[in-house]
Amino acid sequence: MPMADSISSEERCGAEEQKIPVISTALSRLQQVFGYQNFRQGQEEVIRSALEGRDSLVVMATGSGKSLCYQIPALCFPGLTLVISPLISLMKDQVDQLCANGVAADYLNSAQSFEQQQQVQNKAISGQLKLLYLSPEKVMTNGFFHFISQCRVDFIAIDEAHCISQWGHDFRPEYTRLGGLKACFANAPVMALTATADSSTRQDILRHLNLQRPYIYVGSFDRPNIRYTLVEKFKPMEQLCRFVAAQKGKSGIVYCNSRSKAERIAETLRKQGIAAAAYHAGLENGLRERVQQDFQRDNLQVVVATIAFGMGINKSNVRFVAHFDLSRSIEAYYQESGRAGRDDLAAEAVLFYDPADYAWLQRMIAEKEESPQRRIEQYKLEAIGEFAESQTCRRLVLLNYFGENRQTPCNNCDICLDPPKKYDGLLDAQKILSAIYRLGQRYGIQYVIAVLRGLQNQKIRENRHDSLSVYGIGRDKSKEYWQSVIRQLIHLGFIRQVFGDVGAVLQLTESARPVLRGEVALSLATPRLSSLPVLHRAQKYDYDKDLFARLRFLRKQIADKENIPPYIVFSDATLQEMSLHQPTSKSEMLQINGVGAIKWERFAQPFMSLIRQHKSARTEAKQPLRLEAPEGS
Repeated sequence: MPMADSISSEERCGAEEQKIPVISTALSRLQQVFGYQNFRQGQEEVIRSALEGRDSLVVMATGSGKSLCYQIPALCFPGLTLVISPLISLMKDQVDQLCANGVAADYLNSAQSFEQQQQVQNKAISGQLKLLYLSPEKVMTNGFFHFISQCRVDFIAIDEAHCISQWGHDFRPEYTRLGGLKACFANAPVMALTATADSSTRQDILRHLNLQRPYIYVGSFDRPNIRYTLVEKFKPMEQLCRFVAAQKGKSGIVYCNSRSKAERIAETLRKQGIAAAAYHAGLENGLRERVQQDFQRDNLQVVVATIAFGMGINKSNVRFVAHFDLSRSIEAYYQESGRAGRDDLAAEAVLFYDPADYAWLQRMIAEKEESPQRRIEQYKLEAIGEFAESQTCRRLVLLNYFGENRQTPCNNCDICLDPPKKYDGLLDAQKILSAIYRLGQRYGIQYVIAVLRGLQNQKIRENRHDSLSVYGIGRDKSKEYWQSVIRQLIHLGFIRQVFGDVGAVLQLTESARPVLRGEVALSLATPRLSSLPVLHRAQKYDYDKDLFARLRFLRKQIADKENIPPYIVFSDATLQEMSLHQPTSKSEMLQINGVGAIKWERFAQPFMSLIRQHKSARTEAKQPLRLEAPEGS
């Protein structure tokens, strides 16, 4: 699509001085190309700074329109924009979306053949491209600099910029070499972008990239459309299957911490009739790409991915993200859970938690050599542990971690919606502490509970623990009940878990003495034994649900015919807006967010026809029944 009114370097350099309204061209691009009527919070200021030739650091939550912050300037500059991104899958996805909007974009990466790379390079050299996506490894090669010296580069965007910092949750050494780009492209402004960066990470980004007099924008980290919920693990696989089944076919991602577990979870979900597949670095490339494509095209409901291997999927209609295992940092958890609800519609982020997961990660860190990086990892693990064990609003824990100081609860997390109920837990605590003491402080949680509940098993009989005074004193409560109480006593510092050759052993701390003696009062949270989080919520607005379902079906048909993911046709948010306003003319349709000029020409007609049919059918259904008198009456 030809782009008129590009901003020249002379206009850019003098814009601040002469107050040239460069933002009007940017707004025109937003409306005509992407179909959005207005900038979202922070976008206008960031885009203006780029068009005025300033470097910038942009920290915006996933789903806040971060990509548009560099895509809009790219359409305003006459030359080429380089976009550096660490994930091949995300590059392809974003290029597909840009091409669907009529934008000349392409990518270079190691998955392409030599001939394919040459074709892309020739398009860039001849000025046919507005945006070129690259990996950091590709940028640092001699061949790249020989090729790019033949292009006019006006702008550089570095996505996932937190990867440059050792404080970032996904540190990548190759990112640290990107600081040399300023010397090679002295006149091109550089924009660094990330969704997750605390203060230390932000300082590292500015320093390593050599950003000059940068405009710094740190937006809100709040994702109010996401409901954060923690579920205690009791029967985790069963709990996960019930949760996914309750989603009734909605798209979701399940994260876990090993390839074998990803395969096992995916197989279990398939046996439950759920379209699921594993996605991890151990898969053959072709299979991994097929899984990704099937997920993007809504042929798969769930992808089960390893935490260590980023999905990098720009899929807007992911309605839930479930963490089967604990993430290694709040940044990682925030970014992974943030892949839900990118369209700003209601979404779920559920963390299945067992303190043993935390203890295992802690042990992994302790086994590493002493270093500054190890201390950083330990600090970040402690922070995610505090988030998981918090008894206060989960959103406040996240926001305050990132320095966005808030005190008002969100009313959209498990703590706010179902506050912990307290009870006098002294007697329960004494039973548990006594059992641990009588067992010689040499056994783990499950064995202690088995003794408390008076189970008849071979190991208990062989150890003659069925003769202890504590044997069977907790048979009136379930295993899950005692698990919850033991975890609370661990959190409160009365019990510690010590890892040995036989696993995690429970031992008493000095703080346990006054509890055993009954010298202190002890309030505990009533154990939550439900397998499922609260899922019901009010919709954003009262759109026509029947029409929305029909529009989604039409979208899938069109997407399959065009061989593209459905959300590239129109997002769920756009279809909901169509279901609410029911546009039947071009002018009405172009007022719907997400319907730009190219998408109007390419996709809109069938949707308007369906809306007309739906309105006509509804009108006929509302007509009063007319009874005609019989002949001869």
